[in-house]
Amino acid sequence: MARLSMFKIVLAALAALCLVGAGAVPAQAARTDRFDAATVERLDRAVTAVMERAGIPGANVGLWMPGRGTYVKSFGVSDTSSGTPMDTGLHLRIGSVTKTFTITGLLKLVDQGKIALDDPIARYVPGVPQGDRITLRQLAGMRSGLVDYTEDERWAASLLADPQRTYTPRQLLDYAFTHPLDFPPGTKWAYSNTNTVLLGLVIEKVGGQPLGTYLKQQVYEPLELDETSFPTDARIPAPYSQGYSDFTKDGGTTAATHWNPSWAWAAGAMISDLDDLRAWVPALADGRLLTPATQEQRLDFGPTGYPDVSYGLGIMRVKGWIGHNGDLPGYESLAVKLPSEDATMVILVNSDVDYRGASLSTLLGRAVTSVVTPEHVFDLPSAAQSRQQSPSPTPSR
Repeated sequence: MARLSMFKIVLAALAALCLVGAGAVPAQAARTDRFDAATVERLDRAVTAVMERAGIPGANVGLWMPGRGTYVKSFGVSDTSSGTPMDTGLHLRIGSVTKTFTITGLLKLVDQGKIALDDPIARYVPGVPQGDRITLRQLAGMRSGLVDYTEDERWAASLLADPQRTYTPRQLLDYAFTHPLDFPPGTKWAYSNTNTVLLGLVIEKVGGQPLGTYLKQQVYEPLELDETSFPTDARIPAPYSQGYSDFTKDGGTTAATHWNPSWAWAAGAMISDLDDLRAWVPALADGRLLTPATQEQRLDFGPTGYPDVSYGLGIMRVKGWIGHNGDLPGYESLAVKLPSEDATMVILVNSDVDYRGASLSTLLGRAVTSVVTPEHVFDLPSAAQSRQQSPSPTPSR
């Protein structure tokens, strides 16, 4: 649900020209318990068609359905200059999938009795407009009314001027707080990265640690997600894929691999790989790190105003698939589970150059699910994409 539309300068023609042809041939297959040959062939054709049509340079696609099969492949290239093939072991930035980790960290504090979801944010962070009326639950569920800082033109201009700039969480909030609330707290749903940044500050205050340290110890280390990290600078651990973006002054495409993700912080700064996200999604869906009562609250999905799209606490549901998508300069991600089929799907893309207004991860998710779960086709409306660069409801960017 997140495409921070405000942040994006989308030129569909350029997007198609810049990356087309960069990778339509599967680079590797890495599992033996595969689907039947006919299904694999249909999946290959479906993914390849999207890659060619949308000009996607590289993608890792993973689908695990116990009893039916596994499909894990890399497509295209990780570096358009060298032609290095994409590989399932590469690290990529995951954008708003970060929110699933941050909100899990917050909910662990709930389970420990250190905070309550109906506490006002003013109890923990001063200076929030109507902070005495906005609850932690509303922030986690995207119902606060606070404007997304990525919709602020000054913020977009500052990032374009210096992609290596380090932002503090308070600087990000200052962009948002110059705007009036979009609606009274709790009355509507609207995706806003501002909400998750505020909750990151709550975690730091109550947890007594930097956010990245807390999430490592409390969320992804217990699950042995060794390739997942919360960066404090622009570095990305090797091996990694380059990431390509059209968030540029002239609308052209550039490598955004080493842009500083501090502007996304708790809302979208994390890095991971295919195998770690494959392990994370089931744990997220079944509440493995939380009490049953807290997980039940997390999965209390409310309407977003978009057909077949609902949102819980830092988690979305689309046609039965639950999890999150992500989008930030250079990368897109999708990490979801379909409980009714015990199916897990993870898609990582090394570009965020939309195709005719549609995010690349959604296009690939739609292609895969059209083949294997035709009654549960993953399809996020463009206006509901998860973006860390545009003003829209986002289960991620």
